[in-house]
Order: sequence, then C-alpha cells, then structure tokens
Amino acid sequence: MCKLNYCDILALMKNFDITTQRLHNQKLSTTTFKNPADVVGWLGAVQSQDYAGAKWALGQRIKNTTDDAIEQAFNAGSILRTHVMRPTWHFVKPEDIRWMLTLTAPRILTQSATYFRKLELDTATFKRSNAVLTKALKGGKQLTRAELTSALKQNGIASDDLLRFTYLIIYAELNGVICSGARRGKQFTYALLDERAPHTRTLERDEALAELAKRYFVSHGPATLQDFVWWSGLTVTDARKGLDSIRSNLNSEVESGQTYWFADSVSTQAPTPTAYLLPNYDEYTVGYTDRSAIYDTQHNQKLDSRGNFLFNNVVVLNGQVVGTWKRTLTKSEVVIEFVLFSKLTKIENRAIADAAERYGKFLGLSVSFA
Repeated sequence: MCKLNYCDILALMKNFDITTQRLHNQKLSTTTFKNPADVVGWLGAVQSQDYAGAKWALGQRIKNTTDDAIEQAFNAGSILRTHVMRPTWHFVKPEDIRWMLTLTAPRILTQSATYFRKLELDTATFKRSNAVLTKALKGGKQLTRAELTSALKQNGIASDDLLRFTYLIIYAELNGVICSGARRGKQFTYALLDERAPHTRTLERDEALAELAKRYFVSHGPATLQDFVWWSGLTVTDARKGLDSIRSNLNSEVESGQTYWFADSVSTQAPTPTAYLLPNYDEYTVGYTDRSAIYDTQHNQKLDSRGNFLFNNVVVLNGQVVGTWKRTLTKSEVVIEFVLFSKLTKIENRAIADAAERYGKFLGLSVSFA
C-alpha cells in the first residue's frame, strides 16, 4: 500500500473532510464491487442483526444488485452470519470466520460470564449442548431454532427460555461449532461450521490483530483508535497493537484533537446533493464510537421512542444524517415515510427521492411515499 506523497498530504490537510473520505472508503459514493462477499471482505464484517437492513447495506455497495441476489449468496454460503464481535450478528466471509472468532471470541465469552451464571450455564452444560448440536446438524443438516430447541430438550438440556437458548447458540457460534445455514422460507437455520466453511485459514494472534486493523482503517477510515476499539470489541491494548503494526502503511490527520487514521483518500467531494437511505446499523453509522461528524444530537427528539439514531433507518444527505425513514411493504410496492429534521430544498428532496427509487429497484418494487 503506497503512502501519499508530501504534496498530497498538504492538499489533504487543507481540505480534510471526514465524511467525504468515509463515503468513498466505505464504497457508498463509488464502488466496483459485484458481489456480497467482496463487500463483506472489504469492510471486514458487517453488522446484521436486522437481516433485511443488512442486505440493503450490502446492496448499496454493489453495482446493480438485488435483494434476491444477496439472499441467494447468503443461502449458498458465500457470506455467513454469526456472532463474532461486541457481540452481535455480523456477516463475515467464510475465509475469515475462524481467525476472527479466534481473535474476538475469548473476550466476548469473558464479558458474557455474568449472564452464563444467571442462566445456570456452566462448562459441562456447554460441552453437552455443543455435542447435541453437532450430532443434530451432522451430515449437512440445516435446522431451525425450533428444531434445535427440540433436540436440546430431548437430550435433557433446558432451552425453553429464549435467552438461555440464545446463549447456548452464541456459545456454539463463538467456539466455531455452528454458523448460519440457508434460510428455509423466512426462517433462519444453523449449520455446522466445519461443513459450511471447511478448511478455512487461521492466523497467529499478532497476524490477526494486524489483519483486522487493516480491514477496518482501510474501509472505515478516517477513524480513530477509539473507533476501532468500539467496532472490534478488542481491548485498547490489543487494538493499539493492531494499529501499530500497520501504522507505516496508513496516513493520519489530527482534527479537533483526535488523530484519524486512513489509507486511501479522495481529494474531491462527490457531486452534491447526494443522498442515501441507510438501514439501521449500517457501517457508516455504527462503525464509529464518535459519530459527531455525521450526526447532531439536537435531533434526538425527532427519533423514535428508543432515542438512538443507530436503531433507525437514516437519511444521509451530503454525508450528514438529516432524517429517518420507515418502509411498509405490499405485494407491488414499498411505501416510504420520512421524518426530516429540517426543511430541505427542492433539489435536496429530489436527491432523497432518487435514493428511494434505488431502494425500490433493489427490492424489485415500485415506490410510493406516505
């Protein structure tokens, strides 16, 4: 990776624009990607507990794709969905899943110890549970939550309590026993990781720290060390070690007392106005601990009852969150309702309407507005 030359650095320092750089590096303002696996690999991992929203997050970073195409890629296993960071569901590439789990799982398991005790989940129970899940799924079987709950109960492992079942599943995911299978209709299934992603690579710990740091700062930069700590779930010590190992291949800029790290940069802004309808938990919003560059908290009162803009689908205009949106699906159309934080110009509203049309095209539906 080549560093910028001295003249490039001076030009960037003169016009350092965090949002322009992030839109570019996150492949929202420009992309050459043609499939979901390439996007997931570029970003490192993509938060995906809202499955429909996460598919749209990928869709905006791929040229001319559809919801059906991403669904097919997921069902085929070219992207997997598992608990790997913080912890929550993420899309990851099969090639990356083992070294990422090896790096992040121990900390997540330590942080979950209190819940394990409350739910009366000990090492012996987890060992039995993993054995039951392995036996139930062996031979290419892909089973739903209800089917796995039944298998656990038949083997004397209490799993009627949803939270207890969830932690049994998370433990198996973090230990590399299971991961996502193909969807069965609208139901999610689980499969054995050894069968879904056989012979995938592992990395030594220092290599894994460097690789995760590289993925993050190349795709999410400009970002701070604290941003990387939040996104990865690593300790500050480990996150700094990862950053230090790739520091010579990155550029940096100090803004408002914070050091931002990044690889590639773009010297000119995208044409304005440019709008995006981002789903909740999109990497553009959730990938940083400090979101002041893109969102003004004075708008919190205009959010839904949860009061956190990460839980909302957001309207981004010229890099800034300017409102929220909701969708209602019918057989033939998607109805979109906006809550905008302030009055916009006619051309800005047109840009947002164009973004909505792109979403409708992704779903294969016509668009109307509530």
